[in-house]
Amino acid sequence: MLLHVIERGPDVPVDAPGGTPGARPPSTPVVFLHGLFGRARNLGFLQRQAARTRRTLALDLRGHGDSPHGPIDYPGLAADVIETLAHHNALPATIIGHSMGGKTAMIVALTHPEAVSGLLIADMAPARTGHGQSDFARAMLGLRFPPSMDRAQAAALLEPLVPGRAVRDLMLQNVRLGDEPGWSIAMPQIVDALINIENWPYIPEGHVYPGPTLFVSGGQSPYVRPEHRPVMRQLFPNSRAMRIEEAGHWLHVEEPRKFSAIMNAFLTEN
Repeated sequence: MLLHVIERGPDVPVDAPGGTPGARPPSTPVVFLHGLFGRARNLGFLQRQAARTRRTLALDLRGHGDSPHGPIDYPGLAADVIETLAHHNALPATIIGHSMGGKTAMIVALTHPEAVSGLLIADMAPARTGHGQSDFARAMLGLRFPPSMDRAQAAALLEPLVPGRAVRDLMLQNVRLGDEPGWSIAMPQIVDALINIENWPYIPEGHVYPGPTLFVSGGQSPYVRPEHRPVMRQLFPNSRAMRIEEAGHWLHVEEPRKFSAIMNAFLTEN
């Protein structure tokens, strides 16, 4: 499945499908993969930082943003990413993934190591990591939308379920406003796939990604725990870990400048 892409770079106009032919920055492309309920433009701040010197591509994963809908599991998500990046002549690439996008990035690296020149994983581990997303997603699916709705009304509708302003603003991007309001993302397919999204797929023995890998976790988040460290080192032997102590799971939203500084240092080193 070809995914919707937002491309930016020194010689690539915002949202251009390909930019100016022959005017690509010479360095390895940087690819951004969002998390559950996210979309490419959620990572716009980070993408703009990297795009000062690099070609960058932010992808809407299957069922999210402006990408097609369909059944969701990690092998399928990873195959979509590879197909889309090959279509855009953007391989190999450094991949930066948050949450579900982080798991997708890990699967891409483990199954197609030649396609990945570096890996930065934001608050995710190669393990089962369910922390209340199932209940949250079902609550989102059960929302009753009025016959018409503007952004202020949508924010009021979401507030009881999403009290945090930053995360609520992200969820609002998934709401279709106007005379036929509703979810623009594939909420029914997402709810059906939560057991896959929260799990970690089977990886045959011997599959490792030897390239440079950085795991960045939030100090206030439960997603990356000490018991995950051995499997992280086993699958990603050239990995290291950092924590942003003040941040939770949405660390790039809660501490954007700290995360951006870590990201820029990783890109410079690799």
